[in-house]
Amino acid sequence: MPENILLPLLPLRDIIIFPHMVAPLFVGRSKSVKALTDAMNAEKRVFLATQNREGQDNPQIHDIGQIGTVGKVLQLLRLPDGTVKALIEGKQRGIIRRFVQDVDFFMVEIEPLDPVVAPDKEAMALGRAIMSAFEEYTAINKNVPKDFVTTVGGISDLSQLGDTLAAHFAFKTDDKRRLLETADLNERLTLLLSLIRTEIDIFQLDQKIKVRVKEQMEKTQKSYYLNEQIRAIKKEMGVEEDPMDDMQELEEQIRNKKMSREATEKVEHELKKLKMMSPMSAEATVVRNYIDWLISLPWYERVEVLHDIEEAERILDEDHFGLEKPKERIVEYLAVQALVEKVKGPILCFVGPPGVGKTSLAKSIARATGRKFVRLSLGGVRDEAEIRGHRRTYIGAMPGKIIQSLRKVGVNNPVFCLDEVDKMSMDFRGDPSAALLEVLDPEQNASFNDHYLDVDYDLSDILFVTTANTLPEIPLPLQDRMEIIRIAGYTEHEKFHIARDFLITKQLRLNGLEGKNVQFTREAILLIIQRYTREAGVRNLEREIASICRKIAREIVKSPETAEVSVTPEMVQKLLGPPQYRHGQVEDLDQIGMVTGLAWTQVGGELLTIETLILPGKGDHIVTGKLGDVMKESAQAAISYVRSRTDQLGIAADFHQTSDIHIHIPEGAIPKDGPSAGISMCTSLVSALTRKPVYRNLAMTGEITLRGRVLPIGGVKEKILAANRGGIRKVLMPVENEKDLKDIPDYVLQEMEIVFVEHMDEVLSHALIQDERTPLFRTDDIALSPMNPPDGATPGLDAILRP
Repeated sequence: MPENILLPLLPLRDIIIFPHMVAPLFVGRSKSVKALTDAMNAEKRVFLATQNREGQDNPQIHDIGQIGTVGKVLQLLRLPDGTVKALIEGKQRGIIRRFVQDVDFFMVEIEPLDPVVAPDKEAMALGRAIMSAFEEYTAINKNVPKDFVTTVGGISDLSQLGDTLAAHFAFKTDDKRRLLETADLNERLTLLLSLIRTEIDIFQLDQKIKVRVKEQMEKTQKSYYLNEQIRAIKKEMGVEEDPMDDMQELEEQIRNKKMSREATEKVEHELKKLKMMSPMSAEATVVRNYIDWLISLPWYERVEVLHDIEEAERILDEDHFGLEKPKERIVEYLAVQALVEKVKGPILCFVGPPGVGKTSLAKSIARATGRKFVRLSLGGVRDEAEIRGHRRTYIGAMPGKIIQSLRKVGVNNPVFCLDEVDKMSMDFRGDPSAALLEVLDPEQNASFNDHYLDVDYDLSDILFVTTANTLPEIPLPLQDRMEIIRIAGYTEHEKFHIARDFLITKQLRLNGLEGKNVQFTREAILLIIQRYTREAGVRNLEREIASICRKIAREIVKSPETAEVSVTPEMVQKLLGPPQYRHGQVEDLDQIGMVTGLAWTQVGGELLTIETLILPGKGDHIVTGKLGDVMKESAQAAISYVRSRTDQLGIAADFHQTSDIHIHIPEGAIPKDGPSAGISMCTSLVSALTRKPVYRNLAMTGEITLRGRVLPIGGVKEKILAANRGGIRKVLMPVENEKDLKDIPDYVLQEMEIVFVEHMDEVLSHALIQDERTPLFRTDDIALSPMNPPDGATPGLDAILRP
């Protein structure tokens, strides 16, 4: 067994020295230089071991690998910069058994490895396989020197063969370390054969890729060369003038385009990339489209906003009759803009039934302010990318609808109408209403970031107008960003003016009757409104007028000599057929157990008939008409209230046990629910039990508590307009809703009597027709009532109704 030897240690950063290998080393660390100097002064032998980490400048004992190579210093040359160049030959493997501390460098005690053993059959077979693999490698890689191939062919020692090939191939440092540290010859040769085979596979794959790329480049260069020849031939033939180079034209557009600093830097960077690409490549098309989008957007292009408030008021009144609150808000915005240089665009949300003019009002805003108008319908949109765009990593990516619309309109301060904002939906592709938050938030939209553009875009100068049919369908965070303006619907008076001043003129023009002396009488217009339509808006009214105009146009074409056409009520019935509705829903007679209630729907207010029958039975309560849970609970509350007031109302105390109560609301196919039918059902029930009829021209709305209090409700304007359309002359509603009358036109209030009530007893006293001989409330039993007046005073009606 060989004896251990003591040698100076030379740590190596990123190189492995094998036995039988001569390698030049550049040494700069002072400890390493001193170790080489000591070796030259002794036997010129040094131990070479690789560090575990390359970046360690002052390696310690635990940072150095245990197995390395005993080397002989063949030559040592000091360079002017203080470093040393050494030529070292690897002799044999060795393993560090212990470190000997030295002041200037490490001394290590080495146990030599690589015992000389006769190769077995497996080793010889591995040697032949390695030589065969090496010959295959040299056949495909012409860069291997011929003298090295000759040298390898003359090596008979298998250990020397393995170390020589391991030193030549560009294996990874970790793989070379494994080859050096593997002491068993067969294992070392097996590992070497595997690494050589891997190198052959990688080299062959690399050659295939190079051939493929070369063919593609040759094809592209050929196409470019032929295109240039075609352009030159056309120029010589004078077929067309030689246009400005495409890149130069693009650079000229970028220089002349005023963009934000971020967008300018982005487009210049993309242009540099485009210049380095082949014009025929797919990626060049993507980059070119992106540049075109950036330079085609209206970054700072604006139209001058008009500040003439009187002219704006005239235009708004010219386009729309009524709608005072929206008009007032627009005029306020113009007044503020006239005083303030920079004002953030407001986010207006018009909420109302179909056909009340929400979208056309947005067009009038654009006309009154001198802005351009752009409209985007959000109905059915369920992909977030429709708002914020696709990222450019996707095939067919493009900006969102907001950016596309701005490119189309060409200015940065239009009136932008987002229609049907309540009809967006969501699925696995995201929530577009959440993406819309950034667009409609005045604090954020100055830096709107579209996924495709990937640069901030300023939307703060846009006047956004959104429209919706119902407010609850709009998510609350989105509602918080907008100023809600409700448009409840039109009265008959307003519909008449809209039809006379707007719709008839429009339909005469669209149907070719302009200048044909066609006149609609006042009675004919009112007949169409009252008997052929029943809606909050005017869409169906316009359809009926259009139908009359088409029929008149047909008659004029048949009889060109027709000089004048006057549309009278008789002609309306002849052209449109029998009336579809009765004028109002007021009953001909005062009925027992029948009450007219008021309901709010998505298309405006509606009259709701409630009927109650008392039948002999066992106390069953039946509520029909496809009612929701809230209305069923209101019916139960009404029955409980009546049971608590049987003494005062003169009703048998056991009526709920001896009779069946059937409450029905007609139109059973239509779902109905809401909290505002409580007093209507209670009044109908009391009427049926007391056999006292209800005034036919009276309607009511309000919720009821078990103690008879009348609670406030919503949709007051819609309900009063529905009552007005239905011919109702008296409406009962909660006293807390008195504040909501400010939104109702004065001429409507003058035609109707609005009575505010606090308690159910007040409702009954106004609604039921009372006989003087049989009053509604039994005053002789008033002592039993918790509403008995103090001090034993004779109770009047006020004392009974107001405890």
